[in-house]
This record gives sequence, structure tokens and C-alpha cells, in this order.
Amino acid sequence: MAKRPVKITETVLRDGQQSLTATRMRIEDMIPQLEALDKAGYNAIEAWGGATFDTCLRFLGEDPWERLDTLKKHLNTPIQMLLRGQNLLGYNPYADDVVKAFVKKAVEHGVKVLRIFDALNDTRNLKVAIEAGIEAGAHVQGTLVYTISQYHSNDLFVELAKELEAMHVHSICIKDMSGLLKPFVAEDLVKKLKAAVKVPIELHTHYTSGFGSMTYLKAIEAGVDIIDCALSPFALGTSQPCTETMIATLEGTEYDTGIDRKALSEIAKHFSVVKQKVLNEFKLKNHFDVDPNVLDFQIPGGMLSNLANQLKEQGMEDKYQELLDEMPRVRADLGYPPLVTPSSQIVGTMATFNVMMGKRYAMVPREFKDLARGKYGRTPAPISDMLREEVLKGETIITGRPADDIAPQMELLKKELAEKGYPNASQEDVLSYALFPEVALEFFKAHR
Repeated sequence: MAKRPVKITETVLRDGQQSLTATRMRIEDMIPQLEALDKAGYNAIEAWGGATFDTCLRFLGEDPWERLDTLKKHLNTPIQMLLRGQNLLGYNPYADDVVKAFVKKAVEHGVKVLRIFDALNDTRNLKVAIEAGIEAGAHVQGTLVYTISQYHSNDLFVELAKELEAMHVHSICIKDMSGLLKPFVAEDLVKKLKAAVKVPIELHTHYTSGFGSMTYLKAIEAGVDIIDCALSPFALGTSQPCTETMIATLEGTEYDTGIDRKALSEIAKHFSVVKQKVLNEFKLKNHFDVDPNVLDFQIPGGMLSNLANQLKEQGMEDKYQELLDEMPRVRADLGYPPLVTPSSQIVGTMATFNVMMGKRYAMVPREFKDLARGKYGRTPAPISDMLREEVLKGETIITGRPADDIAPQMELLKKELAEKGYPNASQEDVLSYALFPEVALEFFKAHR
């Protein structure tokens, strides 16, 4: 039997804890098990990026750059981060000089694997970050943001993968952020990708719909190289499939990971205690039901709950079904964007306004107009004629790469910080301020 060992990227320090405990795990709760995690034999440990940067500054009183330094000190296993392309870790596109400076600093501080995605799969929004990552010497992973619609198909994702490979990425990740990828569809997609590109293929999913482990198994049989998993206390629910379970599933087969499952037992016990501590401290929800509705509405359960609460606060909770029906319509009007930050929030908010007002697009948030007119990039399909003629009347349509319209920002940001009392701010602090200005200033007041 030819050996085809599957590699595992561990997500307990980033997406696992982001999905189940709102990214509230502190570095002090990670340190006791970092060296044990390092010895496990993972492909990489995802530990930075995503919502961790914002949460460190906003809620935990931690400098995210110092957290990265600490992780680097304890880990030889590659540290992986999630980066939103031209949006970095924020919600709007930044100037190229900010993107280049951020990527360079992230790699200097210890990031070895950059998973770079764009919410709209617009590769123009990935170009600068990919080039900066390659120049800095990191392993750069291009990302297919997976979604389903009448417009999307596996063949479309294969063409996107070819485009990413031509941009010289070192590997490609299928990012299934809402758990929409069905097992047999995954098998077909991975087979097509393996036939079309030479770089390794990684699969990332969430258990939201209940497909998780089945999807991984069919993808493994089709030849996927790497899967993202979370240690048991931070697995399932809206998180990833369980590390120990996937290791056990593959033991003794041609796909055997080579990781000692029993060696993870003490690490899992530690994080089980940490999870309970975090849930208690921040009074967070402790259980996430399987949510098959996500297959139709593509917005994860937690966000659906927030939208339902908004309706309830307005005395309109009887309109919930209308909201569920309206979200796919709004998404279609917008050209079927994948629903991931920030597009998921924008679509959900617009659908809620439509239901509350009793008339579609009677009140339109600025962010919705910006998404429709191209400020975030090119939508997968054209926006509807109605949006273009009625909602965008008088708006400037952006057809080029959005960041081409943004002047360099680094010097201006340094000047702003100097005027606010920080004339000798480090480049790291300037970048923190660039991403989250108000939050960073509050952090600086307390810690500088």
C-alpha cells in the first residue's frame, strides 16, 4: 500500500478558539502547552490573524505583536496566520504601502505561513499581499473562498486555482467558512484541483452544517494534502473537525498522519480547562447546534441569532422568516458574493433593513453601496439592473483594482500618531493604529 500521509494544521490557537469562544483566549493560557504542541508533528499551527489582532487590543489588553513574539519563542512548527488580502485584518482596503509593511512585519515577528484570501475571490486584491509574502520569505497560501450559488461551480474554482498558481503561491486552500462543502462535491473539487495545479491542496471547513468529517474523508480519498483540525475541546459546533478523531480515523491506513493521538491527551485536558475559564469570564454561549439552515442562507448561526435579536428589539420577531427569505435575494442582487467578513455582515444588515422598512432598499447603508459599486472588488457575477439603476444612482462605479485609488498611507499615519502624542511610535504601533485607530489609541493610553 503506497503511503499518502495526510498533514494536519492545528487551529486551536486561532480559528478553533475564535469560533467557539469569540477569540478570547489569552497568551498566558497558551504558553503552558506550546512546546507540547510543537512536538506533535503538525504541518503548521494557526495562531495569528483573523480576529485575534482586534481582540488582543480591544478585549485582552495584549499587544498582538508581542503575542506573536512569544509564540515564535516557543514554536519551531510553522506559525500560520489568516490575512484578508488588501483588507489585512480590518474591514476596508488599505494602501499598498500599508499592506507591504504589515506583511513584512508579520513575517519578521514569526509568521511562516500566510493564508491570504479575498472575500470576493478577486485576485487583484491578493496580488500585493502575495508578492510581499513571497519577498519576505514566507510560505504563501492562496485561497479559494468556497460558496454555492447558481453562478458558482467546481470548474469556476479550478480556474481560480490556476490563477493563484500563476501568481506563484506555494499552496492553495479551499476555505469553506460556513460548512457548505458537501462530501461528494469535495471529492470532485479536489480531484479536479489535483489534476489542474501542481501545488499542495489544503482543506478548511467548519462543522456548522454537520458535514465536516465526512467532507474531509472524501477529500482525503480524492488526494487532498492537508486538513485543518481543532483539538477536541475547541472542535465541532461552528469550529473545525476534531484533530484526535481525524488522526484515529486515518491510523493504519495509507493516509496515516504519523501523529501520536495519545500524546495530545494532556494538551486537550489543558485546553478544556482554558475553554471553561474563558466561557465563564466573558459569559459566552457554551453550545452551538448543528445548523442545516446555513446551506440555504449561508450565514452562520451566530450571525442569524444577532439578526433575529435586532428584529426582536424592534418588536418585529414575527418577521424572522421574511428575513431568511430576503437574504438570498439581497445576495443575488449583489452578484452572489461569498458570505465572509465583511460581505456577510453587509448582506445581513441590508436584508434586515429591507424587512424592517417593509420596502426593499428604502434605507441603504454606505457599506452596501460601496460593495455594490466595487469598492471591495469585483463581485463574482454582475449586480442586478435594479441596484445599478436605483440604489447606485449618482455613485461612482469602481471597475479597476480598488487599492489603485488609495494614496500611500504610512507617512500620514505616523504623522497622525505624532499629533496624538506618540511621536516615536514603532512601525508595529503605526500598523496597529492603521487597522483599528480608536481601539489602538485606547490600548496605547493604557500600555504606552
